[in-house]
Amino acid sequence: MPASKKLQASDARALLDDANELIAIKGKKITTLKAGKGAGQDAIDVMLGPTGNLRAPTLRIGKTLIVGFDQGVFESHLL
Repeated sequence: MPASKKLQASDARALLDDANELIAIKGKKITTLKAGKGAGQDAIDVMLGPTGNLRAPTLRIGKTLIVGFDQGVFESHLL
């Protein structure tokens, strides 16, 4: 997928459907939510930025979806 393609709410839903857990990081706030087909609108809302596009970075590690950046979260899931 080209980097110029902006991912929006429908793309966020597709990512959520394939995951079990969502970790959303915004500033110093870390929110952990249940993902999957039953995930609510609140899960999509924390994944999108003010323009309605998927926030970066977004990583899928196994069945865990991480949106945003926190050094500690990255270290605990990547190392």
